[in-house]
Amino acid sequence: MKADWQQRQVSLPQNCTHPFDLLADGRHNSIGKILFQTVSPTLTSLLSQTRWPSACLQAGWPHRPVPKLQAALRNSYLVSSLHVRVTTPGAKSSPDEETLVGIARATSDYSFNATIWDVIVDPEYQGQGLGKALVENMVRTLLRREILNITLFADAGVVDFYRTLGFETDPEGIKGMFWYPPGFR
Repeated sequence: MKADWQQRQVSLPQNCTHPFDLLADGRHNSIGKILFQTVSPTLTSLLSQTRWPSACLQAGWPHRPVPKLQAALRNSYLVSSLHVRVTTPGAKSSPDEETLVGIARATSDYSFNATIWDVIVDPEYQGQGLGKALVENMVRTLLRREILNITLFADAGVVDFYRTLGFETDPEGIKGMFWYPPGFR
């Protein structure tokens, strides 16, 4: 039997476009837009063509091989990405340039719970509200799907960032527990 939200066939936006000033990459003669996508069929191939493994390392994460990143995205309930699309006014027949600048994913039991993982924004684009927009859009999408218990794990350095977005440490004091293989940490 389908859940009520599945029967209603909730319409979710696939792309949202936001105007964006591209001072971060020095293209003063270009017009840039941020594209938020909840579905991106080429996302896994983009990961192998970009700096994402090095961006993960810069974020303080352990080494993540591209095939494992791709598998994590394929096996997620929701994957959201941010792309910058640059158009140069007056350029004759030049295609728009699109660059992946942010990504987040969520796993879920498809009914009640979801956990947001791997929120990352390219270091060149940080400090411009893109991480906030990415997380807010993830939460809105999960809520539209009637997933009401949304959790995430945050490194100590970003706890305050997530607090500004409405997340809080467990008010009942329940602690997450982790098992690590020998030598992992």
